[in-house]
Amino acid sequence: MTELLTAAQMRAIEEAAIASGEVTGLELMERAGRGVVEAVFEEWPELAKAPHRAVVLCGPGNNGGDGFVVARLLKDWGWEVEVYLYGDPAKLPPAARVNYERWSEMGAVADMSRDLAHGATPDLFVDAVFGTGLSRPVEGKLAQVLAAFDGFRAVRHIRTVAVDMPSGLCADSGRAMGTFATADLTVSFHDAKLGHYLSRGAQQLGKLVVKSIGLSRAAATEGAVRLVGQGAVADCARRRRRTNMDTVTP
Repeated sequence: MTELLTAAQMRAIEEAAIASGEVTGLELMERAGRGVVEAVFEEWPELAKAPHRAVVLCGPGNNGGDGFVVARLLKDWGWEVEVYLYGDPAKLPPAARVNYERWSEMGAVADMSRDLAHGATPDLFVDAVFGTGLSRPVEGKLAQVLAAFDGFRAVRHIRTVAVDMPSGLCADSGRAMGTFATADLTVSFHDAKLGHYLSRGAQQLGKLVVKSIGLSRAAATEGAVRLVGQGAVADCARRRRRTNMDTVTP
């Protein structure tokens, strides 16, 4: 049996760990960001050998907070990093706001809804806009931004890593919620999510890597996870292989 979580189940596991004093939300966000950078360097070792250029797209929730951590860690590695935020920084959740402020001491944060510009071609795009937190269709200006980002990525052949889920896909069903992004690598945490294997999720997320963020396996109480038989997972894996995609769980 393989454990696949819904977005609500993952939140419940994190909230239980935080409430128990096992970890803080800020620590989880730091671990997630580090997991993303580790996965990027494992997938593309050449990116770890010298400074490169990244564009990081951050959303209005904790996924955006993970993006700020990734930006800071890449900057510490010597990279040139551009960061864009969709939303009002004053309305960020507490841990994400802390990481926004930490990044702001290192570099600028541009407004994704109006300042996104295509300058020099980056070596890496980081999609930290929505992840598992998307609850409504992506429409309007943000849809235009995601479409432009995805088109630029495809034309310039830019490596793209998504944090948890490519933005615009439902973490529970894998279905498109309006405009959606495409990734070469998707990094999720603790356990895979249902949407990674269903509908568009199986086609758009590229290679899936699940990183530990130090949560106890005992944090999942009865009914907190959905178990899917190995046969169903194997069928999904075969579909993914037909589109040159893999799943890796270190």
